[in-house]
Amino acid sequence: MPGTIDTRLVELGFTLPDAPAPAANYVPFVQTGNLVFISGQVSIGAEGKLAGRLGDGVDIPAGQAAARVCAINLIAQLKAATGGDLDRVQRVVKLTGFVNSAPTFYDHPQVVNGASDLMAEVFGAKGAHARAAVGVAALPLGVAVEVEGIFEIA
Repeated sequence: MPGTIDTRLVELGFTLPDAPAPAANYVPFVQTGNLVFISGQVSIGAEGKLAGRLGDGVDIPAGQAAARVCAINLIAQLKAATGGDLDRVQRVVKLTGFVNSAPTFYDHPQVVNGASDLMAEVFGAKGAHARAAVGVAALPLGVAVEVEGIFEIA
């Protein structure tokens, strides 16, 4: 029987992918105590890779869509970390978003809002979190956005 969060995901029109495998020598998540640290998830989803540089061919709405894909991938990893029970999530503690951006692009927070907004939609009040939004010169595979997260679970 699906839990509350699984039902909310369906209502929002999301199907979680399988948790993406690591692309290098690291693990997708680490749990210590009641905290789960999820490695950075890039903007590669069912529609393919959302790549490019914000402020140089990629606009803010496309960047926000890329950040949403990262957030869905984070939730897929979180589902694996919770043994399939997303209702164990007590709080989205912190997200850190990395935005592949041109040197004159300064709207990183607007882009990372794509991930933050999705966490609020899915987890409600438990989705309110601390955050950092950072512009970088390049990201793996040329993706537009990468987001990592820290979550509290029961």
